[in-house]
Amino acid sequence: MKKKYFVFLLFTLSLSAQIKGVVKDSITGKPIPYVNIWVQNENIGSTTEENGEFIINTQENKNLVFSALGFKKKSIKSSNNIVIKLQPDVYPMEEVLILKPKKAKQITIGNSENRFYLPEPQVIPWLFARKFQIEENNKQLKYLKEIIYFTKSEVKNGLFRVRVYEVNENNLPGEDLIFDEIIITTKKGKHKTIVDISKYNIQIPKEGIIVAFESLLVEQNKYYQQVVSLKPKKKYKILNYSPHIMYFYNDTIEHYNFRSGIWIHFTKEYLKKYNGVYKAPIPAINITLTN
Repeated sequence: MKKKYFVFLLFTLSLSAQIKGVVKDSITGKPIPYVNIWVQNENIGSTTEENGEFIINTQENKNLVFSALGFKKKSIKSSNNIVIKLQPDVYPMEEVLILKPKKAKQITIGNSENRFYLPEPQVIPWLFARKFQIEENNKQLKYLKEIIYFTKSEVKNGLFRVRVYEVNENNLPGEDLIFDEIIITTKKGKHKTIVDISKYNIQIPKEGIIVAFESLLVEQNKYYQQVVSLKPKKKYKILNYSPHIMYFYNDTIEHYNFRSGIWIHFTKEYLKKYNGVYKAPIPAINITLTN
């Protein structure tokens, strides 16, 4: 079924026009790199390059949704050679209390063992996320020090974005907890990347946090994957983007996928229905906590 999907996707894109444009800061006029773009209610997307320019395969007068960390989300009708201006978002600054440092202790949690790779088509901007909560026996270790991503890249220097969210009232990813743009370069092949975020002093609340891997559809991440259709049996090369997050199986961990502009939530209750029959592929992300 996956190979048939690739062929169908290739055929669908061939019927679409190329919409070109550039995304800029409404205040400074500077181009905004790595803005993820979706066609509303469709599995089509793109990402701006470092110069803010983008190309997306869709028709005119479609609703395009633009999302960038630090800017307000914007939706407009598609047209060629458009200039999109995003308004910077303003975040309230909380009071920072400086305490005398204690002797550092830390623990890594996540249980991302027996990892595997899924060669899925990453041709729209996706976020893969999982929820973390503090265990009863580790309540004193409540500050987020590091995020550990396990990835597989088909390109030499694959780029992805780090996202950390609060858990909102609907048990979904809410506001960003890190407002800086953190773009990570990962090596080709299977790789473990450790991202030090201790400077943000993120304290994990009782309801937990949600950590995500966000894909970027930029030229640097582009590669062509060979697939085979069944009827007729024929080889194709289709466009794909690296890096990919790896997975491990588990039937209790809450996790999330963000595709086509909406979050899909895989709850513990949902997964229990398939206990013993189906185990969910969880994004291979660990975190290190400290006191």
